[in-house]
Amino acid sequence: MKSTIRNTYILAIAMMALLAAGCKKDFLSVDPPTQIPSELVWKDGALADAFVLDIYNGLGVGGFSEQMLASVSDESLFTHPNRGIDLVNSSTINPSTLGWIDDTWRYSKMYNRIRSCNMTIERLAGGDNGLTDQTLKDRLLGEAYFLRAYFYHQLLRYYGGVPLISKVYALTDNFDIKRSTYKECVDFILKDCEEATRLLTGKATQKGRTNALAVLALKSRQLIYAASDLHDQQKAQQKSTLLTGLTPAQVALLAYDGSGKTQMQRWTDAQLAAKAVMDAGTGYKFGLSAPVSVADGRNNYKSIAMGGGSKAPGIDAAAASEIIFGRYFIDRSDMRYARANGPNGYRNWAGNTPVGLLVDDYEMADGSKFSWSNPTQKAAPYKNRDPRFYATVLYDGAGWKPRDKVSGNVDPASQIQTGEYDLIDNGNTITYKGLDTRSGPIESWNGSWTGYYTHKFIDPDPNIVDASMPQFVPWPFFRYTEAVMNYIEASIEIGQTTEALLWLNRIRFRSGMPAITATDQASLRDIYRHERRIEMVYEEQRYHDARRWMIAPQTLGRKTTYIKVTGKFKPGKSLSKTYRYDTDIYNYTYTPTTETAQENRVWNDKIYFRPFSRDEINNNKELTQNPGY
Repeated sequence: MKSTIRNTYILAIAMMALLAAGCKKDFLSVDPPTQIPSELVWKDGALADAFVLDIYNGLGVGGFSEQMLASVSDESLFTHPNRGIDLVNSSTINPSTLGWIDDTWRYSKMYNRIRSCNMTIERLAGGDNGLTDQTLKDRLLGEAYFLRAYFYHQLLRYYGGVPLISKVYALTDNFDIKRSTYKECVDFILKDCEEATRLLTGKATQKGRTNALAVLALKSRQLIYAASDLHDQQKAQQKSTLLTGLTPAQVALLAYDGSGKTQMQRWTDAQLAAKAVMDAGTGYKFGLSAPVSVADGRNNYKSIAMGGGSKAPGIDAAAASEIIFGRYFIDRSDMRYARANGPNGYRNWAGNTPVGLLVDDYEMADGSKFSWSNPTQKAAPYKNRDPRFYATVLYDGAGWKPRDKVSGNVDPASQIQTGEYDLIDNGNTITYKGLDTRSGPIESWNGSWTGYYTHKFIDPDPNIVDASMPQFVPWPFFRYTEAVMNYIEASIEIGQTTEALLWLNRIRFRSGMPAITATDQASLRDIYRHERRIEMVYEEQRYHDARRWMIAPQTLGRKTTYIKVTGKFKPGKSLSKTYRYDTDIYNYTYTPTTETAQENRVWNDKIYFRPFSRDEINNNKELTQNPGY
């Protein structure tokens, strides 16, 4: 029986070939149109290209899934119950109840994609395969090595060491395979990156497919993880009693065990890898020597988030240079981010809403810390904040898109309403519930619990009001600023604080924030971690950063905070019929509140690593479980 490859892309090509053969007398003597003999795939450039292209589906829609990684960090709260995110955040997951898992790091899904990579590598690197176009063969091989490295990188940062499989298994093979050590997995990923770099350097690539610079970016990220405290035996066991009780063999699955390179040497490797990306790429507006204006800082950050995919006023298409490797979208069926996360008063689902812990971490525009203990700041908490705040969070009173185009003439001012306010109705003062609350008149069940909504990654173009309309914002798997952040982090850890400060301030200048002046290592480390939190918010960084820095008990484990907003008439003032935010009419009160009814977050050190499912343990007798499960 012939081996076959099933693939939607290949099927389309095969159907064209079938039509071309339609005039032949033997047109009925063809293979089934849903199956292509595997030996033909690797002899035909178009079919081989289609097969590799399909492997990219393992990347999903990046971080634009309805349930976001941000909501298992201290960035967001997931609005809707019974999706498993609450189980992760309460540390109640176990091998039989895994909670929320996205397909972009689901254990079985990743190995399915790895198998496709292995098949590609075996067929194209194995000598006589019938594909004569060497340039095409090298490119496809380079893409397969990159994708395999990326999928193993995903498994490694969620589960620790995993079985390394580099061949296509037959049904008669033994599938019981031990986990490789953390170091072995890192070395394997780096080796694949080296092969991908060799094969892709100088090759023209299509938009949305990988390239040599993306390979360098993956290498940079993997090395910054490898140098971090969670993956250093001494540091990890100092900071976690759960990890302290492990045997040497168990530790080796999760961290460097003290043999080989020291942590300082790994930081040096990480710095060099990040610098290689910086030297090969360009980024966006990194040549500034002073802060831009507040307005320009806000627009710069919006432009980066749009990745060149918006026609909104003030958005600079040149910011597309930030994206090293991204997922691009061609129609609305691919991209529902705005629908999933926009305000319910615009008939959206408010899926992942910013928590007060994030909002409170945005500095004042002068670089000072925001504090609810400051009476002036408490009275007007959304004034004079870091310009990136206004490009990331929708808050009570924030101007947004023309609401009448989707929700009717209920809000001529088109402002976010997450509070409750005095309003005159039939001559009486009533308490009016805002349109974007869980007590409002429009899809209240989709309202935010936190009092905030997401702005970042939602196209601000006022002509794209209905979230079912297409928007073309790409997901940045790797962007230039991440490599700069990696460089700053490694530079701090090896004591090169002047170099770190130079690049840290370049990021702040682009966003309109003043320079940092601290130079001591400890202070600069804290400042950097704060800056990374703000700059990379909602980009699937914080969840991993908090874990690898081992600050998760103090960050991810915190109870979520909401904001309650009330507007009371000032003496002698009133407003009837239609509410609008107006400080001349209202005294506004902002009350930060800790809530546990929707989700009670509890950190347990076992959550540093995900559990392997009971089924996977049963299927592979050599697969050992992670600690705490």
